[in-house]
Amino acid sequence: MSRAGVLEGAFFFDGDTAIAEGAICAGCRFFGGYPITPASEIAERMSARLPEVGGVFIQMEDELASMNAVVGAAWGGARAMTATSGPGISLMLENIGLAVMTETPCVITNIQRGGPSTGLPTATSQSDMMQARWGSHGDYAIIALAPASPQEAFDLAIRAFNLAEKYRTPVFLMADEGVGHMFERVVIPPLEQIPIYPWRKPKEPPSPGFLPYKAEEDGVPPFPVAGTGYRIHVTGLTHDERGYPLVTAEQQKRLIPRLLGKIHKNRADIIDVQEDGVEDADVVVVSYGISSRPALKAVRLAREEGLNVGMMKLVTVWPFAEDRIRDLAPRVGAFVVPEINMGQIALEVERCAGGQAETVPVTHPGGDIHEPETILDAICEVAK
Repeated sequence: MSRAGVLEGAFFFDGDTAIAEGAICAGCRFFGGYPITPASEIAERMSARLPEVGGVFIQMEDELASMNAVVGAAWGGARAMTATSGPGISLMLENIGLAVMTETPCVITNIQRGGPSTGLPTATSQSDMMQARWGSHGDYAIIALAPASPQEAFDLAIRAFNLAEKYRTPVFLMADEGVGHMFERVVIPPLEQIPIYPWRKPKEPPSPGFLPYKAEEDGVPPFPVAGTGYRIHVTGLTHDERGYPLVTAEQQKRLIPRLLGKIHKNRADIIDVQEDGVEDADVVVVSYGISSRPALKAVRLAREEGLNVGMMKLVTVWPFAEDRIRDLAPRVGAFVVPEINMGQIALEVERCAGGQAETVPVTHPGGDIHEPETILDAICEVAK
């Protein structure tokens, strides 16, 4: 990847700008999108920066076309992304499902705002977490990362592209307006220090018998992009290893478990959870994104009061860290789950705890973030 036009050093960026620069450092050279608050700053930044690094920015006529363009660009060999908010994701989901079925590596950033419908266009929320997991139809697995700061937004943008390439899948970057519009110091390291997962090229040369959907040992096929000599067929229908439609129950039994398995069987590589003091805690606070910041303050206040409280920050939200929750549940009294929605990820914690520990949602309908004291009250209530 050329260094020309790629930034290096310390900057004062908001989270949206950090995501754009992280994508560029990761090798993103195509952006297809449509303006929407509070994600428009990403498109604006990419429209200026991509021409400087030899990339292409295109504003499509709507979100449906934007996601189509991203899928097409990825099959043309470009690292591609889009950025939008909840209403835009609702329109993109059909083509996100197409990207899942065709195993198209790409990145979708959702800067979450309050909903439903038009909701709170300029105010923060985390109410699209279940939409990211279940929004498209059919059985599938997805990867979703949740940054809690502009620096993490930069870092996770790079990780999102690496995971997309490694597992041939669309990856969600689930930020929120709080992080997207927050200005903080962002350090961009030298390009040679940034880990980049390379294009998963086929190991065999083009031939009439080449199978573009034949999986390697980890369950992921190599990616024969268009124009490199390989014969490819791309369809949203259930298909065989050639990519040709094979709409039978038998093929569905082969294909869908593999699509799920390439995520589920590689969970240890994909899932990233940051912990502090959870091993011997009586109460564990589980949070992610912007909510993890007031949650951290609440944990510190609780410890000052002599309470034995741990903190678990979900950097990867999907796939969910269910094995870790199941491991901790018999040893803790309760999980406290603050999030800016009415209890979406709390339901996952409760499911995985399986009745062995209490799950206490600390809900917030959106518009601003939790006060640390609200989270502290929930901790104190279950720690009695």
